[in-house]
Amino acid sequence: MVFVGIDWAEKHHDVCSVDKEGLILARGRVADGVEGISKLHEMVADHIEEPEEAIVGIELDRGLLVGALVAAGYEVFAINPLSVDRYRDRHSTSGAKSDPGDAKLLADIVRTDRHNHRQVAGDSELADAIKLLARTHQNFVWQRQRHINRLRSHLREFSPQALEAFGTDLSFMDAVAILSIAPTPELGRRLSRSKIASALKKGGRQKNIQSRAEKIQLALRSEQLEAPPTVTRAYGTVTLSLMRLIAGLNEQIDDLEREIESSFESHPDAKILRSLPGLGIVLGARVLAEFGDDRTRYVDARARRNYAGTSPITRASGKHRVVLARYARNERLFNACYLWAFASLTASPPARAYYDRHRSLGKSHNQALRALANRLVGILHGCLRHGQTYDESVAWLAVEMRTAAGGPIWEVKYPEDDLGPKSRPDSRGRWSP
Repeated sequence: MVFVGIDWAEKHHDVCSVDKEGLILARGRVADGVEGISKLHEMVADHIEEPEEAIVGIELDRGLLVGALVAAGYEVFAINPLSVDRYRDRHSTSGAKSDPGDAKLLADIVRTDRHNHRQVAGDSELADAIKLLARTHQNFVWQRQRHINRLRSHLREFSPQALEAFGTDLSFMDAVAILSIAPTPELGRRLSRSKIASALKKGGRQKNIQSRAEKIQLALRSEQLEAPPTVTRAYGTVTLSLMRLIAGLNEQIDDLEREIESSFESHPDAKILRSLPGLGIVLGARVLAEFGDDRTRYVDARARRNYAGTSPITRASGKHRVVLARYARNERLFNACYLWAFASLTASPPARAYYDRHRSLGKSHNQALRALANRLVGILHGCLRHGQTYDESVAWLAVEMRTAAGGPIWEVKYPEDDLGPKSRPDSRGRWSP
């Protein structure tokens, strides 16, 4: 076996390979690209007979370099940069750091502790494509919200009429349509009701056009404090620029949603994901993208929950014991699971009952939603493991039995399948297969 550490950089990569005793076999710097990966293969090939004998540690889990390493047949482990920093402190107290040193450190990590780290998942090409689309869509949504926040703060300073007319949703088609043609209070007051209605139609509104136009006109003509004309014109220019950014992002988000729908619906797991309450096209695509579709990635439901960040952590020392939310997590996945749990409250009566029981026990809204998300992730794991769509009568049966017995629902040890009560609790109330 040969253990290889790669310290990735934009234009070059430092490489170090060691044997099972930790002795350095080869080290050097390779360029990024085809020439560099060829040189890396040559450094490794001198010491192995089969590609599976090379174990690689790197701080990335995606990209062309990682893809080339996986395609070559190496076992590749993605090491969290924060973990690498902690390992560095074990070997040096001086605070020294270098790229060749980090490559050696990564090689030692996969040599001694790779069982504590996650191997790069073997997701399908379609799953990788969905991940790219879903993350880009989410990034655009976040960017749009930042522009909306700027616009809201901007309008509060010189045009409270616009905030009164459109409220908080400044990305909605009505706000985009009107503020694009009337970015200042003076231009807003000049708009006739017919012109407002025409702009609303062009913006995409199809219902209640006349009543909406009347309300907007009344708000834009209301008495408000005004800034000096020169300052107002400058504000108007900035408003128009922000509206164009928001309108452009709206178009790109819509285009990405159509592409996500097309890719997601063609994935084999889409039917299972869509069967779960609260998961639509976009949210289901985000969940699939972040979990991936490699069936061997999660050994059980607990591992999937831990990766999602929905399961709590326990800190215990002596008589002190506290249960906290998990903060070391995939934030994109946790955000998707949180929204999934919230959407399931209206889509699934058992999910709502589960949430209400936690609330009745004094849990906050966020705590109850995290508990519900944790339960839903377990159900998803069971459905994917067995290739079954969601069955409400089976998925919540274990919870109903435990609640009927008077047990504390937040301490339930569910079967790893999470598809139903396939085991019974022992004398200590623990579930076992």
